Amino acid sequence: MFRKSESIEIKSVDEIALMREAGLVVAKTLETLREQIAPGMTTADLDSIARESISGHGATPSFLGYYGFPAVICTSVNEEVVHGIPGDRVIRDGDIVSIDCGAIVEGWHGDAAISILVGEVDPRVRELSEVTKAALWAGLAQAREGHRLSDIGNAIETCIRDAGDYGIVEEYVGHGIGSAMHMHPPVPNYGRAGRGPRLEPGMALAIEPMATLGQPTVAVLADEWTVVTADNLPAAHWEHTVAITDDGPWVTTSLEGTRL
Repeated sequence: MFRKSESIEIKSVDEIALMREAGLVVAKTLETLREQIAPGMTTADLDSIARESISGHGATPSFLGYYGFPAVICTSVNEEVVHGIPGDRVIRDGDIVSIDCGAIVEGWHGDAAISILVGEVDPRVRELSEVTKAALWAGLAQAREGHRLSDIGNAIETCIRDAGDYGIVEEYVGHGIGSAMHMHPPVPNYGRAGRGPRLEPGMALAIEPMATLGQPTVAVLADEWTVVTADNLPAAHWEHTVAITDDGPWVTTSLEGTRL
């Protein structure tokens, strides 16, 4: 997916503004899914809701047809970490459901993911989700002018390691984003600080830690998409798109358009 010789795309202020429009569609879609999810629904039901939301806001889904992906969102339940294909899996009380969503406005992308706790969830799973979300925001705070790319992954890893004995998935990482969904550079969720490219205004990154309740080892199912934990224990996935600006990090996929 990534080539070392590839340069990092620098966006204009107007292009970042379009990414914010796409990001707001993603944010609104994820909020709608959070509000409507309930035990007894299938993951295909969630995909239908997302499809209607994205089109209703005048955007195009990023995921549908991407390398043949057959749905608008990724729905990953419990032991599924990422890239789950919506289908007939029924959502049950106590599930953790990670939903990844992308949208395009005038050729510019937004990409974000949330983990939703359905009903009465095991407190350990609730804590896993909260730690993963906190790690995301720790990484986002490092996405500012003059910092190095690896400062993001180091902040994520430190946050998770300090919180407890959780697994950090290393095979799947964040990425640059803009005129395409996946762009240079890859953004690992671990590593030493002070390494990699220096961040500058106009860059945009999708930062997405994935943590597990058990070991970090994962496998891909026969559908060639769904990534699951090898020990069958639950995982959490949180993601935001952030633009590096002169005024600091701008989280373009948050409802509030948070600036850090």
